[in-house]
Amino acid sequence: MLFDSQDKLVAAKRGDETARGELLDRFRPYLNVIAQRMLDDRIQGRLDFADVVQATFMEASRDFDSFRGESVESFLAWLRNILRNNIATAHQEHLVTQKRSARREISMATPTGDPGSEVQLANILPAETSTPSQRIMRDEAAVVLATCLEQIPDNQREAIRMRYLEGMSLKEISKKMDKSEMAVAGLLKRGLQGLRDEMRTIQSTLSSLM
Repeated sequence: MLFDSQDKLVAAKRGDETARGELLDRFRPYLNVIAQRMLDDRIQGRLDFADVVQATFMEASRDFDSFRGESVESFLAWLRNILRNNIATAHQEHLVTQKRSARREISMATPTGDPGSEVQLANILPAETSTPSQRIMRDEAAVVLATCLEQIPDNQREAIRMRYLEGMSLKEISKKMDKSEMAVAGLLKRGLQGLRDEMRTIQSTLSSLM
């Protein structure tokens, strides 16, 4: 999945529009997760996170020639910066102009998840204080994880997002999804198993290519 991202980046910088489109589309799930986490709950009913991501991709495609980085890591950082700016603009337009509290800090703190979950969904963004090699490894893991999330059923993905990204309790999730706590627990269990299966499939595919 990620083994040829650097090659596609090089090709895109040489003017290959197909490679550019494929490179951007590869990181859509990754940005979807970040956008869902950063977008204020008060405007998610009026503005879909996918629209913000699409606007980010359109802007990135338009301004690609201004990207001066050479690595996939720097490209992801560039995309995240564009996304953050678009989310800040959305908050400004939908909250400030409507005289709502727009000074709510967008927290990127890691929420507390179940200690034995094995899947660190909160680690989608690389720590700014980590070393370059650590950031590269974390970027790759985050992209793979976000891509795997796209492959499981919507209700499982939503339950996992609320539990491990938003840090919500089973009681809060059950109320939000209008399901019993037992049903939510079942969604989380099946969703996590589905994620592990998807990640094992990707790891097996990559191993066969090495």
